[in-house]
Amino acid sequence: MSLLKIPTVPACIPRRNYGVLRRLASKALVLNGWTVCGELPEQPKLILAVAPHTSNWDFFLGIAAMFSLNIKVSFFGKASIFRWPVKSLLTAIGGIAVDRSHSHGVVGQIVEEFKRNDKFILGLAPEGTRSKTLEWKTGFLQIAKQANVPVVPVSFDFAKKEIRFHPACAITGEIKQELVEFKQVFSNVCAKNPQAV
Repeated sequence: MSLLKIPTVPACIPRRNYGVLRRLASKALVLNGWTVCGELPEQPKLILAVAPHTSNWDFFLGIAAMFSLNIKVSFFGKASIFRWPVKSLLTAIGGIAVDRSHSHGVVGQIVEEFKRNDKFILGLAPEGTRSKTLEWKTGFLQIAKQANVPVVPVSFDFAKKEIRFHPACAITGEIKQELVEFKQVFSNVCAKNPQAV
């Protein structure tokens, strides 16, 4: 069986040694015909914006890629899901509970998290839902702009069976226009459920 070829991970990227989980994840991706390509920027803080998001399989594919690369990626979820028996598992793989009643709102909480850490990678799905939606959430771009961190588009192409890290984007302009340009990166990417895109 061939080995999974993965991008080089810059030394400044937050790392975690997943040990046997790395080997299992890499084997699973290879056995299912998936490849991982592109480049991660030499940035200790960044947002990985994964699209299109149409299936629960996207989460497991993302976890497999994270394990294979031995990188530490955090993701946010509403506090209500961080309960027994899944709380420990979610926290162990990078989950952070968000308090939606927080005075600074969700965007403010995440910006604070970036400021508190010397190294921090946030993974998220810009659509904010697996259902068909024409409008993507802009929160991830607001976070990037306020925290002054780049956004790396990550596409999951189920036709090519390819996980691709696209060039990093600096978010400096008007958010609505930045979103239009950002979505174009995914225009030819085939989702797990294309009818939901």
